[in-house]
Amino acid sequence: MDLPIKYIEKMKNLLKDDFDKYIKSFEDKNYQGLRANTLKISPNELKSLLSFNLEPIPWCDEGFYYEDERPAKSPYYNSGLFYIQEPSAMSTGAMLPIEKNDKVLDMCAAPGGKSTQIAGKLNGTGILVTNDISATRCKALLKNIEISGIYNAIVTNETPKNLAKKFKGYFNKIIVDAPCSGEGMFRKDKDAIKSWETHKTEFCCSLQREILYYAKDMLDNGGIIAYSTCTFAPEENEQMINEFLIQNKDFELIDFDKSSGFENGRKEWINENNIVDGIEKTGRLMPYKIKGEGHFLALIRKKGIPQNQDISKIKQHDKKLLVDMETFFKENLNIPIYENIEIHKTSVFSIPNGIDLSGLRVVRSGFYLGEIKTKRFEPSQAFAMGLKKEDTKYTISFNINDENLTRYLKGESFTVNTKQDGWHLICIDKYPIGWGKVQKGRLKNKYLSGWRI
Repeated sequence: MDLPIKYIEKMKNLLKDDFDKYIKSFEDKNYQGLRANTLKISPNELKSLLSFNLEPIPWCDEGFYYEDERPAKSPYYNSGLFYIQEPSAMSTGAMLPIEKNDKVLDMCAAPGGKSTQIAGKLNGTGILVTNDISATRCKALLKNIEISGIYNAIVTNETPKNLAKKFKGYFNKIIVDAPCSGEGMFRKDKDAIKSWETHKTEFCCSLQREILYYAKDMLDNGGIIAYSTCTFAPEENEQMINEFLIQNKDFELIDFDKSSGFENGRKEWINENNIVDGIEKTGRLMPYKIKGEGHFLALIRKKGIPQNQDISKIKQHDKKLLVDMETFFKENLNIPIYENIEIHKTSVFSIPNGIDLSGLRVVRSGFYLGEIKTKRFEPSQAFAMGLKKEDTKYTISFNINDENLTRYLKGESFTVNTKQDGWHLICIDKYPIGWGKVQKGRLKNKYLSGWRI
C-alpha cells in the first residue's frame, strides 16, 4: 500500500520497534463485524439464527467477526436483528458504562453504530439524543434508529453550539466520536489516505476542541464523556485530552477494562511539558495487536454531585384527534397507548421524557407511531419495528425461505391464508418487519417504500 512519506516518517518516530509490525499488518485481511441488536435478540440467539460462522469480538459481548459473507442481504438484517460495524468501532459503546434511565447524547452519530449500541444498553429506559451536523448523513442515521426498533431516541441535525444552548448540564453520558484524520482506517479504506492529505491533523484538532468545549457544558456532574477517534495522531488523542484536562480542572480521566486488547494511552507521545496525571488511563487498539483497525478511547468524568436537570415540557393536544389512534390500539394491540404523546400536524409521536425540543432542527422528535388520516389511524414503519410479535393481536409470519417474504420485502401485494381482515404485523419468524392490511384474503403491502429491496 502506498502511504504518504510524511506519514511513514511520523509513524516510524512514534512506533519505533513496532513500526515493522504495523507495516506488516497492512498485509492482513480486513476484519468485518456485526453486532446483535439486544433490543430484539440475544447474541447467542443471533449466532444460532444466522447461517454463517460468527466469532466473538473480545471487547464487545454482542459483537461478532464474520468472513466472506454479505449479511446485509439477509432478511434478518431487514428486521433489525443486527448492525454491521467495524469491530474496533464497537469498543466505545462497549466501554462506556450505561445505567438505567441515563440521558445520553451522541454528538457525531451518523450512521448510527454507537447510538444503536447505546440504545441496547439503555434497554428502553432513559433518553438517547442522537445528532449529526450533516443533514445528508442524518438520513442514514434515522433509518438505522428506526430499523433497530429504538423508541426512546430523538434524532437532531444540529451544531454543537445550538445543542449546548438547549441542554446545559442535562446529560449523564455524552459520546464524542470525533471527526479525525482517520489514520487508523488506512488499511481498510484507501480513500482515508486521500482524505488524510487534505484533512490535516491541525484542522481536525480545531473541530475536536470545539466539540469538546460544548460537550462539557451539556454534561451533568458525575457524568462521563466518551471521546473516541480512529486515528493514531497523538495531537488528536492523548494530547487533545491532556489539553482539555488542563483547561477543565473539574474533569478527570477514569480507567476502563483493557484486558480485551487495549493498550494504555501513550504518555510519551504528548509533545507538551505539562502532562496531567493518569493520561495512561486512555486506551488504544493497535491493528498489529488485535483483529480490527486503529482506535483511541478516553472516558472523562465531570466531578461533583449530579443535578438532574429537567427540560421536559408536555404539549397539550386535542384528545379528539387521538380517538382513531385509541381505536386502533384497542382493536389491534395488546399494549396500552404510549405516554407523552405529541401531534405534529398529522404525525403522532411519543416523546421520550416529554423533552422540550423547541429551537432545534429535529429530524425525528421521538418514537414515530403513525399518521392521523380521515377517520382512521395509519401506523408507521418505525412503530412496527419497535413492537414485539406478542404486542399485536394479528400477525402474519414467514420463515426465512418463504417466497412470500421476498415478495413482501419487494413491496408486492399477494394472497395470504387468513380470514381476519384489517391490520397485521408482518414478521420473519417472531421478528417484526412491517405492516400489512388484509382484505378478503389479500395482503395490501405497507412495507415502507424507501426500504424495499
